[in-house]
Amino acid sequence: MRCAIRAVIAVLLYTGPNLFCHRVPMQHPILVTAIRAARKAGDIINRSFARVNEITITSKAHNDFVTDVDQRAEAAIVEIIRRAYPDHGILAEEGNRIPDKDFEWIIDPLDGTTNFIHGMPQLCVSIGIKHFDRLEHAVIYNPIHDELFTATRGGGAHLNDRRLRIAQRKDLDGALLGTGFPFRDFSYLDTYLATFKAFMLKTAGIRRPGSAALDLAYVAAGRYDGFWEFNLKPWDLAAGALLVQEAGGVATDFTGDQGFLENGNIVAGNLRVHAQMLHIISQEINKPKA
Repeated sequence: MRCAIRAVIAVLLYTGPNLFCHRVPMQHPILVTAIRAARKAGDIINRSFARVNEITITSKAHNDFVTDVDQRAEAAIVEIIRRAYPDHGILAEEGNRIPDKDFEWIIDPLDGTTNFIHGMPQLCVSIGIKHFDRLEHAVIYNPIHDELFTATRGGGAHLNDRRLRIAQRKDLDGALLGTGFPFRDFSYLDTYLATFKAFMLKTAGIRRPGSAALDLAYVAAGRYDGFWEFNLKPWDLAAGALLVQEAGGVATDFTGDQGFLENGNIVAGNLRVHAQMLHIISQEINKPKA
């Protein structure tokens, strides 16, 4: 009996509290590096968030802003990546371009710059890692709320230490959708507004917080039932799309294929909601012009 008791005590001492709580699967070294880089960038963003009146703001194009915080956050991310994986490629919003045919890190150091400039906390660091043509790892980090969304292909999606599952709504009735309004290129505005109207009439509501990467993370977390947007950039989509897929959802372009990184068009949700959204978008895109 004493031996049995000692054995039980030994097991408890060895395993500690993890015996009774959920354990996050061991993270891939690339994901660990991405998390470290995202948190470093998040620290830079956090330090500047309370004094946005002191930051330097320039305009890249109409309604497309960049701050010195974007640039410093990107430099910090790139430095960590280059130190850990000097042979990997990089595609980053603020200009860092290092080609590589095997691994590519797709980076938005501050998605939601306009929100940041106005002191709104809806923003994030987004890092997606692609191996050849397939997304493999994802990190989206909102440093203001300290929410860390992560995913590795085949390993599921997590928010901090909690496993994520996409919302299980069966149709658009009562659904809450996320989207993004055109703000640079208005050539497709009429088509976008047609899709917006169609969804507005069929759902409980539509939200446009201003960070596509975070919107996709919210789909993965079940906060939104679906998301769609036109004409985004790879760094807006890469991490969020994998999060949705690893949370049990579907993310495609408007043809139902995986070309969203190339064409910038994305629709995401669970299998049923995605199919209904895709049908409505296809109808509006292909509707004869008056």
